Amino acid sequence: MCLITFAYHKHPKYKLILLANRDEFYSRATRKLKFWDTDGYPDILAGKDLEAGGTWMGISKSGRWAALTNYRDPEWKLEDPISRGKLVLNFLTSSNSIEQYVQVLNNEADKYLGYNILIGNPDQIIYFSNYDKSPKTIKKGLFGMSNALLDTPWPKLNKAKMLLKESVTKKYIDKEHLFSLLHDDTEAPDNQLPNTGIPYKWEKAISPLFIKTNTYGTRSSSILLIDYLGNINFTERRFIHTTGEILEENTYSIPI
Repeated sequence: MCLITFAYHKHPKYKLILLANRDEFYSRATRKLKFWDTDGYPDILAGKDLEAGGTWMGISKSGRWAALTNYRDPEWKLEDPISRGKLVLNFLTSSNSIEQYVQVLNNEADKYLGYNILIGNPDQIIYFSNYDKSPKTIKKGLFGMSNALLDTPWPKLNKAKMLLKESVTKKYIDKEHLFSLLHDDTEAPDNQLPNTGIPYKWEKAISPLFIKTNTYGTRSSSILLIDYLGNINFTERRFIHTTGEILEENTYSIPI
């Protein structure tokens, strides 16, 4: 996942409104959003990275959920890193509290390349990054993260937060409208591009909310809604690589 923006306690119906784009190489095999019955985890609902076995975002029937982005630093290298997708799966399958799992993340931070993760349930959210190892309990507000720390003001994240802020002022949440926000493919102006140590050509190409290149781009968009009763609605929309058109959409509702 490379872009997440979310509103927490900012809407009269939904406690959490979370929007996310997963950007990845088109050649990396991926399974659509579904329950992991055949993997031995029937309570887990997530897409799956078929190469490393983890996931970038998922929920459980108990209401636990997690979402991950990579932290972009070309100088950060490890000889044999664990796949970051395991971080989400491990939380969803763990009996640890959120606080206990944050301690696990802190203890094992150096085993992974850079990441940001949100871990939560219907009543609590904590953010953690192994870049600064400083957990943050999320309170009421509008937040986001791309491939830097929480709320780092990259152009794509600023735009995503602004668009979501406008949406949550409305009583009725239109998922089609939210998906259209995530599909914005406008590149950032040169004078606003972050300097993350990658070539200008790539910095420019991956600056939109929705990325399209010949080999890499936005593979899926997801919307997670949790209302004040704890009911969850999770929708994933997957795209055709060559055109960015919708390939399929899957929606699940989980009463808590």
